[in-house]
Amino acid sequence: MGPEIIAIAAVAVVVGATLQRLSGMGVGLVVAPTLALLLGPQLGVYVTNATTVCSGVLIMLTVLRDVNWKRWAIFAGVGLVGSIPGALLVRELPSGWLSVVIGAVVLGALLLTFTSPRVPHVTGRGVPALSTAAGVLGGFFNTAAGVAGPVMVIYGRFVRWPQRDFAATMQPTFAFFGLASVATKTATGAVGVGMLPPLSLFAALVVAVVVGIGLGTVLARRVTPEGARRLAVILAGAGALSALGRGVFEVLA
Repeated sequence: MGPEIIAIAAVAVVVGATLQRLSGMGVGLVVAPTLALLLGPQLGVYVTNATTVCSGVLIMLTVLRDVNWKRWAIFAGVGLVGSIPGALLVRELPSGWLSVVIGAVVLGALLLTFTSPRVPHVTGRGVPALSTAAGVLGGFFNTAAGVAGPVMVIYGRFVRWPQRDFAATMQPTFAFFGLASVATKTATGAVGVGMLPPLSLFAALVVAVVVGIGLGTVLARRVTPEGARRLAVILAGAGALSALGRGVFEVLA
C-alpha cells in the first residue's frame, strides 16, 4: 500500500471526523465511499467500521452528559442482530455488486434523509418499536455499507429528538455499530485477517480522527451543525456516485 493511498484515506477521515464533531455524523458518510474506492468495498467498509469505533468513543468523551443511555442500550442490543445479515451479504456479494450496493445505499439514504417531507410524530408505545427497527436497520446498513447515520436521522425526525441529545447519543451508538460490524465480519469470514491493510494505515487513521475532532472543536464556534451536514451530504454524494460508477463498470466489464 503506497503512501498516497494512506494520505488520501487520512484526509477523508479528517474531514469526516470534523463533520461528525460539528453535526453528530460524518465519518461513515464521507469515509465509506472513499475507502471503498481506495481499498475495495469489502475492506474499505471494514476499515471505515474500525474508524467509527475510534471517532465515536473519542467524541463521546466530550458529550457524555447529553447521552441518552436508555436509547443507546436499545440500539446496541438490536444493532448486533442487524449486523449479522449485513456481514453475510458482504461475504457473498462480488466486489462489483458490493460497490453498487454501497453507492446506491448512500445515495438513497441521503435522498430520504434530506429531501423527505416532514414525518409524523411518533409517541408513547410506538417509540420502543421504532427504536428497535432503527437499531436493526442501522446495524445492517453500517455493516453492509458503512453508513448508519441516515437511518438514525430519520428515526430522530419521527421522535422529534433534540439535536444536542441526538448528536451526543449517536457517538456511542456509532462506536458500538462499528465494533459489531468488525466482529461479525471477522466471525463470518466476510473479511479475513490476511486481507487487512498494514498497521501504518490504522495508525494514520487514528491520528486523523484526533486531528479532525480538534479541528471540529475549533470550527464549532463558526460553523453551524446545519452547514456541516450540508457539506457532509455534498462530499458523501460525490463519493457514493464514484463508488456506484466503479461498481457498475466492474459488473458490466
